[in-house]
Amino acid sequence: MKKHLISNTVSHVTEKQRESLLRQRGCVVWFTGLSGSGKSTLAVALEEYLVRHGYLAFILDGDNIRQGLNADLGFSKKDRDENIRRIAETAGLFADAGVICITAFISPFRAARGKARRVIGARRFLEVHVDADLAVCERRDVKGLYRKARRGAVADFTGISQGYEPPLKPALRLDTGRQSVRNCTGEVIALLRKRGMLQGNRRLLKP
Repeated sequence: MKKHLISNTVSHVTEKQRESLLRQRGCVVWFTGLSGSGKSTLAVALEEYLVRHGYLAFILDGDNIRQGLNADLGFSKKDRDENIRRIAETAGLFADAGVICITAFISPFRAARGKARRVIGARRFLEVHVDADLAVCERRDVKGLYRKARRGAVADFTGISQGYEPPLKPALRLDTGRQSVRNCTGEVIALLRKRGMLQGNRRLLKP
């Protein structure tokens, strides 16, 4: 039996045992895109669909990361990179436990996302570009963050005063300016099935 090192403790539970128990493979669905592109909306819809159909999923986003684990970080490039590093480490542990972990962060820099892929493992890292034109994102901006950024009241704001580097070869690209939440969720589910992350004989209905 292969032993897995968790911190200083050796686990005698294998990945195959967890997969058999949960009837799924642990992985990370990594949503990336501009503020207002629809990352959180899709993350919520995906989590709800998976749990409703008997799969174990959990969302990591700003509400449960920025206010807790990463409360000490700002929005400079250095802090953003550290933010993503910590998220990757945390998401990787969820995947180790067999959970389908869904992350919803801007994660604007390719290098940081590349490091996240290496931490989590390429097979388990499903990068999904939530793609929407800047104009669409600004129209959805109920908090007025884009307006504040354009006035200079918000520093290092992605898309205005700080650049966004879109994925070159994401596992999936979703145009949320033209596609419905239902259709986008369906595409992610299809990706999970194609990659073998959803197992068992459960009947997967269209979202």
